Amino acid sequence: MKTFRITLRLLSALGTPLAGDTLFGQLCWILRRQHGNERLNSLLQGYTERQPFAVISDALPHGHLPLPSLPPDTWQVSDNSDRKALKKKRWLPLSALRQPFSEWQRSATTDVDLGESREHPQPHNTINRQTGTTGTGMFAPYTVAQIWLKPGSELDLWLVLDTERITPVEIHDAFVFMGWQGYGRDASIGLGKFELQGELQAQPHIEVSDVPNAYLTLGPCAPQGQGFCPQRSYWNIVPRFGRHGDLAVQSGQPFKRPVLLAKAGSVFWPEHADAACTHIGQGLGGIAAPMPISVVMPETVQQGYCPVVPIHIPEKRAFSETAGASE
Repeated sequence: MKTFRITLRLLSALGTPLAGDTLFGQLCWILRRQHGNERLNSLLQGYTERQPFAVISDALPHGHLPLPSLPPDTWQVSDNSDRKALKKKRWLPLSALRQPFSEWQRSATTDVDLGESREHPQPHNTINRQTGTTGTGMFAPYTVAQIWLKPGSELDLWLVLDTERITPVEIHDAFVFMGWQGYGRDASIGLGKFELQGELQAQPHIEVSDVPNAYLTLGPCAPQGQGFCPQRSYWNIVPRFGRHGDLAVQSGQPFKRPVLLAKAGSVFWPEHADAACTHIGQGLGGIAAPMPISVVMPETVQQGYCPVVPIHIPEKRAFSETAGASE
């Protein structure tokens, strides 16, 4: 498995946040259209046995990673620091990884610094063809939220690929098509358009200030059952109420069973950290699952993997009286 990075530039508003697991789902539909159902089934063989062909991160601000989701007292803060301002710092520049761990929060930036995304309501109407106007009930006007980023904003995707099963060129072409077609909700009316800034770039090994002992996640994942220390690991959870895309929307039952994942920015502490580790997690669902994710398509899988960056957390800062989920 090799790690790549590619930069996107948005051309329109978004109806759906650029989340790793949602991007993976749309990628699968595009590969099916471009290369056929047989090729997609071949790529998905072993997916739930920890043999993914591709693992996709959330879209991250260009040149940044999520600041690790650790308790506030983890960071070195002076008495006269503005703690509320520090708490808003969410994004860590890649260059800061070489700095001492205690300086990471000071080096981080906020959403406002990077061009905060904003939600704006978009009015919609449904016309009653008998009266030629809107009305009440199903014909009442309504609004739907759209996500807008600062014009010119660039976002990074981290992709971990099994290059013996799929090439970077195939992935690049699939994302070009996704950006042209539109991503997520309301792509058919112009949302979710983007363009790629260049080719996929191989991501070299990132050097940190000391020998890695933990993994920083770059997307939502399902880490359970992989031997991570619950006293040293920290995460926030996010529920996914998924639905099918593409042709499966017309199945009559587009909604999937909900799953619970750990958010990007979580920190997981293995028994023995591997500095060359590219991803953690597992594939969810599949035909052999005791309870399939989808009723109408039992073979459906959910990306429970995510790319990771091995980091070093000083041992004395790793323990807390409250283990597990962080705020």
